[in-house]
Amino acid sequence: MGNQALLACGMAAGPLFTVAYLLEGASRVDYKPFRHPVSSLALGRAGWAQTVNFLFTGLLSLLFAVGLWRTGPSHWGALLIGVWAVGLLGAGACRTDPVSGYPVGTPDQLQRPTRVGALHDLFSIIGFLALAVACFVFAMSNSLGWALYSIASGVLFATTMALASAAFTQHQRWVDLGGLIQRLSLTIGWTWQTLLAVRILHT
Repeated sequence: MGNQALLACGMAAGPLFTVAYLLEGASRVDYKPFRHPVSSLALGRAGWAQTVNFLFTGLLSLLFAVGLWRTGPSHWGALLIGVWAVGLLGAGACRTDPVSGYPVGTPDQLQRPTRVGALHDLFSIIGFLALAVACFVFAMSNSLGWALYSIASGVLFATTMALASAAFTQHQRWVDLGGLIQRLSLTIGWTWQTLLAVRILHT
């Protein structure tokens, strides 16, 4: 696969992931996007769609990492995008545990996480951290505007993900807004990756 095609994979991953989870969330009667995480869409009879979403966009991001390794300004940055991609793949392979009362009839938080659920959380955390650090690594640029945007993206992505994590552990102040905060965070992260791909493609 050519370098431009590999970089284009990074440009496509975020929009595809976002459209997919928005459509899935809208089709679930008891699913509350403001409260429930995107990962919860992998639960239930139609959960395969979100699993495929994780795996497909994880693969696209991994191909993007290869393109960055070949053409980008930072091998460290390419490795971090690769770790982010592996986090997506792992999150898809390991389904999350029920949280915040979804699916209906499950507790807000399990007393003991399952092994698969714990692996899902571990892959997610590693992936999120890698993407946040990648924002700072790719901020090292001759363009002041891009540097400031990347730093702001890294800070906001990490902050909103921390708030979403607090919500999903049933922090009273944030629990009803956990899904909304997570979606904001994902939008920040995916937008940054898309614009990074566009930037590298046009250099």
